[in-house]
Amino acid sequence: MEGDCGRLLFVHRSGIMPVMRAIIWIIRLLLFFLLFGFAIKNDHLVTLNFFFGIQWQLPLVFVILVTFAAGALIGVTATLASMMRQRREISRLRRQVELVEREKASTETALAAAESRLPMP
Repeated sequence: MEGDCGRLLFVHRSGIMPVMRAIIWIIRLLLFFLLFGFAIKNDHLVTLNFFFGIQWQLPLVFVILVTFAAGALIGVTATLASMMRQRREISRLRRQVELVEREKASTETALAAAESRLPMP
Protein backbone atom coordinates (compact mmCIF):
# COMPACT_ATOMS: atom_id res chain seq x y z
CA MET A 1 0.00 0.00 0.00
CA GLU A 2 2.89 2.38 0.77
CA GLY A 3 4.31 1.97 -2.75
CA ASP A 4 1.03 3.11 -4.28
CA CYS A 5 1.17 6.52 -2.55
CA GLY A 6 3.46 8.11 -5.18
CA ARG A 7 1.33 6.75 -7.97
CA LEU A 8 -1.81 8.28 -6.48
CA LEU A 9 -0.28 11.75 -6.51
CA PHE A 10 0.13 11.85 -10.29
CA VAL A 11 -2.53 9.51 -11.67
CA HIS A 12 -6.13 10.61 -11.99
CA ARG A 13 -9.21 8.84 -13.35
CA SER A 14 -8.63 10.46 -16.74
CA GLY A 15 -4.93 9.61 -16.79
CA ILE A 16 -2.43 12.31 -15.88
CA MET A 17 -3.63 14.95 -13.46
CA PRO A 18 -4.40 18.37 -14.98
CA VAL A 19 -1.45 19.98 -13.16
CA MET A 20 1.00 17.49 -14.66
CA ARG A 21 -0.58 17.94 -18.07
CA ALA A 22 -0.09 21.71 -17.78
CA ILE A 23 3.55 21.26 -16.75
CA ILE A 24 4.16 18.98 -19.72
CA TRP A 25 2.64 21.55 -22.09
CA ILE A 26 4.74 24.34 -20.58
CA ILE A 27 7.88 22.26 -21.15
CA ARG A 28 6.81 21.54 -24.73
CA LEU A 29 6.17 25.22 -25.44
CA LEU A 30 9.51 26.20 -23.90
CA LEU A 31 11.30 23.64 -26.05
CA PHE A 32 9.43 24.81 -29.15
CA PHE A 33 10.37 28.46 -28.60
CA LEU A 34 14.00 27.56 -27.88
CA LEU A 35 14.22 25.58 -31.12
CA PHE A 36 12.36 28.29 -33.03
CA GLY A 37 14.81 30.90 -31.76
CA PHE A 38 17.70 28.64 -32.74
CA ALA A 39 16.26 28.34 -36.25
CA ILE A 40 15.87 32.11 -36.59
CA LYS A 41 19.44 32.75 -35.41
CA ASN A 42 20.87 30.16 -37.86
CA ASP A 43 19.17 31.10 -41.11
CA HIS A 44 22.44 31.64 -43.04
CA LEU A 45 22.96 29.76 -46.28
CA VAL A 46 25.56 27.00 -46.30
CA THR A 47 26.95 25.23 -49.34
CA LEU A 48 27.03 21.45 -49.38
CA ASN A 49 29.59 20.11 -51.86
CA PHE A 50 28.92 16.66 -53.28
CA PHE A 51 30.84 14.53 -55.76
CA PHE A 52 31.15 15.54 -59.42
CA GLY A 53 30.89 19.25 -58.62
CA ILE A 54 27.30 19.13 -57.37
CA GLN A 55 26.52 21.85 -54.83
CA TRP A 56 23.45 22.66 -52.78
CA GLN A 57 22.86 25.88 -50.92
CA LEU A 58 20.54 25.40 -47.95
CA PRO A 59 19.80 27.22 -44.69
CA LEU A 60 22.00 25.98 -41.85
CA VAL A 61 19.01 25.11 -39.69
CA PHE A 62 17.65 22.84 -42.44
CA VAL A 63 20.97 21.00 -42.69
CA ILE A 64 21.00 20.54 -38.89
CA LEU A 65 17.38 19.35 -38.91
CA VAL A 66 17.98 16.81 -41.69
CA THR A 67 21.11 15.53 -39.94
CA PHE A 68 19.24 15.18 -36.65
CA ALA A 69 16.33 13.40 -38.35
CA ALA A 70 18.70 10.99 -40.13
CA GLY A 71 20.45 10.19 -36.83
CA ALA A 72 17.13 9.64 -35.09
CA LEU A 73 15.98 7.34 -37.91
CA ILE A 74 19.19 5.30 -37.68
CA GLY A 75 18.78 5.06 -33.90
CA VAL A 76 15.16 3.94 -34.16
CA THR A 77 16.08 1.36 -36.79
CA ALA A 78 18.84 -0.04 -34.58
CA THR A 79 16.48 -0.15 -31.61
CA LEU A 80 13.75 -1.90 -33.61
CA ALA A 81 16.21 -4.52 -34.85
CA SER A 82 17.28 -5.20 -31.27
CA MET A 83 13.66 -5.37 -30.09
CA MET A 84 12.76 -7.84 -32.84
CA ARG A 85 15.66 -10.10 -31.83
CA GLN A 86 14.55 -9.92 -28.20
CA ARG A 87 10.93 -10.77 -29.10
CA ARG A 88 12.06 -13.80 -31.11
CA GLU A 89 14.19 -14.92 -28.17
CA ILE A 90 11.29 -14.43 -25.74
CA SER A 91 8.90 -16.45 -27.92
CA ARG A 92 11.51 -19.23 -28.27
CA LEU A 93 11.99 -19.31 -24.50
CA ARG A 94 8.22 -19.37 -23.90
CA ARG A 95 7.90 -22.38 -26.21
CA GLN A 96 10.68 -24.09 -24.25
CA VAL A 97 8.92 -23.35 -20.95
CA GLU A 98 5.65 -24.78 -22.29
CA LEU A 99 7.46 -27.91 -23.47
CA VAL A 100 9.16 -28.37 -20.08
CA GLU A 101 5.86 -27.81 -18.25
CA ARG A 102 4.13 -30.43 -20.42
CA GLU A 103 6.97 -32.87 -19.79
CA LYS A 104 6.75 -32.16 -16.05
CA ALA A 105 2.99 -32.76 -16.04
CA SER A 106 3.32 -36.02 -17.94
CA THR A 107 6.13 -37.14 -15.61
CA GLU A 108 4.03 -36.30 -12.55
CA THR A 109 1.09 -38.23 -14.02
CA ALA A 110 3.28 -41.25 -14.76
CA LEU A 111 4.80 -41.05 -11.26
CA ALA A 112 1.36 -40.89 -9.65
CA ALA A 113 0.22 -43.90 -11.71
CA ALA A 114 3.33 -45.83 -10.74
CA GLU A 115 2.85 -45.00 -7.06
CA SER A 116 -0.74 -46.18 -7.19
CA ARG A 117 0.40 -49.58 -8.52
CA LEU A 118 2.85 -50.11 -5.64
CA PRO A 119 1.58 -52.50 -2.96
CA MET A 120 0.68 -50.85 0.33
CA PRO A 121 2.84 -52.10 3.25
